[in-house]
Amino acid sequence: MSRLPGSRMFESLSVRNYRLYATGALVSNVGTWMQRVAQDWLVLTVLTDHSAVAVGVTTGLQFAPTLLLMPVSGLLADRLSKRKLMLATQVLMGLTALVLGLLVISGHAQLWQVYILAGALGVVAAVDAPTRQTFVAELVPTDKLSNAVGLNSASFNAGRLIGPGVAGLLIAALGTGPVFLINAASFAGTIVALLAMRTEELQPIERAPRALGQILAGLSYVRHRPDLLIILAVAGMVGTFGLNFQLTTALMATTVYGKGAGEYGLLGSIMAIGSLSGALLAARRRQPRMRLLVGACFAFGVSAVAASLMPDYTLFALALIPTGMSSLTLMTACNTIIQMSTAPAMRGRMIALYMAVFAGGTPIGAPIIGWVGEVFGARWTIAVGGLVALVCAGVATLVLLRVQGRSVSVQLTPRPRVRLEPVQAVEELSAS
Repeated sequence: MSRLPGSRMFESLSVRNYRLYATGALVSNVGTWMQRVAQDWLVLTVLTDHSAVAVGVTTGLQFAPTLLLMPVSGLLADRLSKRKLMLATQVLMGLTALVLGLLVISGHAQLWQVYILAGALGVVAAVDAPTRQTFVAELVPTDKLSNAVGLNSASFNAGRLIGPGVAGLLIAALGTGPVFLINAASFAGTIVALLAMRTEELQPIERAPRALGQILAGLSYVRHRPDLLIILAVAGMVGTFGLNFQLTTALMATTVYGKGAGEYGLLGSIMAIGSLSGALLAARRRQPRMRLLVGACFAFGVSAVAASLMPDYTLFALALIPTGMSSLTLMTACNTIIQMSTAPAMRGRMIALYMAVFAGGTPIGAPIIGWVGEVFGARWTIAVGGLVALVCAGVATLVLLRVQGRSVSVQLTPRPRVRLEPVQAVEELSAS
């Protein structure tokens, strides 16, 4: 008997440990997205006079450690107990939210303090990210890994669907301080879930042995994998210039459409409708392929450019739905291809490298996009990201065709045409 589509979509939830993890993660994700909105609003409207650069710097400080600590964080995820490491990171991230909340409520919050706490949170998150991503492989059997990765993305975006809207309402009613305290408490969800797991039911993956040169070994592994190089290049460029929606939607809401905190928070929730849909569809795929990644990159470029041209707030909000769906499809495809095609002992380092180029580009991209917004206008902050994605999709297509043994020729006369021709393959792609 064939399995119903819905049962495949949620099949990982049949595993008790994963069910606990997913429940705790959902609670924490809601709190995290509430803090992201509150932090940007605090910097943009309370601590500065709508300074896009200050918001960009805050965002950059939060993501810079991902890039700087990538070699160490990935190796820690490959060497240590992922469950114990996550317990430590969740406690520390909760403490940073608690300190920021107390500073705001007491009336002592200053911009430099937000910068320091954003940087501290970034350091802990840099260690947490590859550990959390690869821990999924210990919770479910291999045949459910793709589904679990997709459901993780769904949980993340369910948090983004709920969190910003709730944050906007709380900010309007109580201010930003209580939002930070709620996020601090939300980390208890993941901590309780980790403590309640049956450790004997975990499926530990091969750990990297203690040896010299393991970081260089990870880089060497990537160099001989053209599929991974393409993923890293696309993720790096799109992540740097296209996925700064914390900043870009705040600018669009306040400077283009003249809206307040509630409408700004609502934009994040509306965009998450598309992202959540993309995540649930991704959970049904057993093995995403490279052509899905390239197609999602192209779709994101088109939808982002279209969103930047919307004449009013309502149409802009609606345009964020396909933008969210395509961006989530791209991210999930990148993550799943890496996890399912990488040697288990290398998985932490590969995910860390992916997270470094994906999120680590934000310290470069966020201030640049903030400057673009101040000089050229808020619409260009989104349009630039879309144009970069379109270029990436085109270049990735040409590279994939070349690696897979095809060439593209364009004939302009007497009649325009594009022709694919087989050539001698340089190297066979491991995931096509």
